[in-house]
Amino acid sequence: MDVLPTVWFIAVAALWIGYLILEGFDLGVGMHMLVSARGSAAEREGQRRVMLNTIGPVWDGNEVWLLVAGAGIFAAFPLWYASLFSALYIPLTLVLVGLIFRAVAIEYRGKHPGARWGRFWDWAIGLGSFVVAFGIGAGLALTTTGLPIDANGDRVGGPFAWLTWQAVLGGLAVVGFALVHSAAFLALKTTGPVRERMGAFVTKAAPVALLPIVAWVLLIQFTTGNVASWLLVVGAVVAIVLGYVAALRRREGRAFLGIAVFVALGAAAIFTAVYPVVLPSSLDPAFSLTVSREMAATGAAVYAGNSDYTLGVMTVVTAVALPVVLVYQVWSYWVFRKRLGAENLPAVHDIVPAVRG
Repeated sequence: MDVLPTVWFIAVAALWIGYLILEGFDLGVGMHMLVSARGSAAEREGQRRVMLNTIGPVWDGNEVWLLVAGAGIFAAFPLWYASLFSALYIPLTLVLVGLIFRAVAIEYRGKHPGARWGRFWDWAIGLGSFVVAFGIGAGLALTTTGLPIDANGDRVGGPFAWLTWQAVLGGLAVVGFALVHSAAFLALKTTGPVRERMGAFVTKAAPVALLPIVAWVLLIQFTTGNVASWLLVVGAVVAIVLGYVAALRRREGRAFLGIAVFVALGAAAIFTAVYPVVLPSSLDPAFSLTVSREMAATGAAVYAGNSDYTLGVMTVVTAVALPVVLVYQVWSYWVFRKRLGAENLPAVHDIVPAVRG
């Protein structure tokens, strides 16, 4: 076994799992802002403000996990990065546009009290969150099920060769998970009508919304699964059952934890099942990208990793920097751990410029 490539395969998998858990709930909050507020216009506005403020202190920190996951692939497995990002140029560009719209909307929504102004940015947040969740899910699904790449790692086919049923399944999987995970988060972090509605949403929607991610996990397991990956699947099943029971009993913290563990173990099962292949080729298994030099030496796949020296330097730097980042992020969540309700928000007001012309 190639130790350093395997270490970085695990690291990249952990970064994607962290992203799904953390960004998953704030993407879902963005979608809930668009579709889940109820009541009069004033009540809907109040509920949307509560939802948005639950992720206000953390959403940009959560997005860092996406950047680091992409950077990790770029530095550790450059051929994987080149093949994946060129083959998925269109969906990843849409993800980037969604991230931009969403970030601008979160910052701009509260700058003016007008209803039309707020509604415009609500659509930007909601649709941006949906596009990001769907695009990331499609990309991850294709990373594990395969893309039409040749021996050089180049895409074969037109610009929409990536648009397969596996891509749609992955997109729906992350969207459905994000909606359920965020509902559990909002039930945990809010008071009043938002808490009640989101608690009910988890129990009613989870059995349907989580079906795509269950199908994705099982598809991979029945294709390339092994003993370790099936054990992780069993753990994921136990976690979601316990989380669902906790949601029925309105124990929001345990429900949120159960859903988070479910996706962590489910995603770990997928990565474990496909290892050591990081990007299967749907044209010929010999064109697949792998982190195993032994597998590449036999001509069964193409080695996608960097040199041992580069991976060694990256390992040292990461071992020093990563704990600091994790401690800071845990601290930020601890500081903003209290529940939030409409009574905690200031009255809507216009922004007064600091310098008048």
